[in-house]
Amino acid sequence: MTPIWAIGLMTGTVLDGNIDIALLRTDGETVSEFGAYRLAPYGQELRDLLVETLDTARKWNFSGPDPAIFAKAEAALTRAQSEAVLAFVKDQGLAMADIGIVGFHGQSVLHRAPQPGGIGATRQLGDGELMARILGTRVAYDFRSADVAAGGQGAPLSAIYHKALLRGLDAKGETAVLNLGGVANITWTDGADELIAFDTGPANAPINDFVKARGFGDMDRDGGLALAGAVDEARLARLLEHPYLSAPYPKSLDRFDFAADMAEGFGTEDGTALLTAFTASAVGKGLDLLPRRPDRLIVCGGGRRNPAIMRMLAERTRVEAVEAEAFGWRGDAIEAECFALLAVRVLRGLPISFPTTTGVPAPMTGGRLAG
Repeated sequence: MTPIWAIGLMTGTVLDGNIDIALLRTDGETVSEFGAYRLAPYGQELRDLLVETLDTARKWNFSGPDPAIFAKAEAALTRAQSEAVLAFVKDQGLAMADIGIVGFHGQSVLHRAPQPGGIGATRQLGDGELMARILGTRVAYDFRSADVAAGGQGAPLSAIYHKALLRGLDAKGETAVLNLGGVANITWTDGADELIAFDTGPANAPINDFVKARGFGDMDRDGGLALAGAVDEARLARLLEHPYLSAPYPKSLDRFDFAADMAEGFGTEDGTALLTAFTASAVGKGLDLLPRRPDRLIVCGGGRRNPAIMRMLAERTRVEAVEAEAFGWRGDAIEAECFALLAVRVLRGLPISFPTTTGVPAPMTGGRLAG
């Protein structure tokens, strides 16, 4: 297939108020050109609506019909992201006719991993049909549902894109990709056919929630709180006994599976330090599960901007942790870029999930097409 221009969209579970928009020229297997990237903020009203929606989703917990707020949030989110795409394309001097497809991840509101004897469940809000009508181009969306219905974890889906990036470095197992969003996930490949990915544990979500509940803003900016605190190593050791951390892959997490209450009873600085150390230490336990423990982590996602996380990663995993930009990658853009590439794979009918990434029985296609 001749490479086409594709746009990828991502809004994370940390609800930072931004839409990630990335433009790639790709055939779904390799990237022939990196286009523009933008962080497009959405309004406080939509952010508040999404926070309320996530709270409602946790109470709903896949029981009964969808809460009414889902439809309201889905329409508002879809329209906001569609408007952001139109403005982005115009600012690049392009027309929507130049865009072959848009990969619309939507907003994850609840995720439940499969349990022994039963499949999991996942819910992302995003109306691909509405977006296709607004944009006048094809839209790939609902990337996770088919995987979950087939018995997979539904996550992580970024592995095939990380593999494409690692191929460009000729990495053969000594380097892995670590994404630090609301949850942390790792991708490892031997440089040939073996591809492994899974969620290692929490990342920014519990830290952000803890800091916000204490009135210190939306995040531990520049890692200042964690770096000023002291880690209670005894409490950390108990937290690291959680069975998820030593469970074999494939495995995945919901944003709230590891919550801020892990630091209950601690002051703001010490609690933030504990949660940050737990994130880093959980990554280390994840590395121990790989066929070969890598020597280096290429770190992407918002967490790489937190000096406390980066320092603790190096100290507690005993591997080199390097920001994605050191390799010419765009660390903020990688998740959105991933869904641009996945959209083209959906269009081509190529697999987007694999037995060693999500646990499906065989490599499988997924996603839905609109437009």
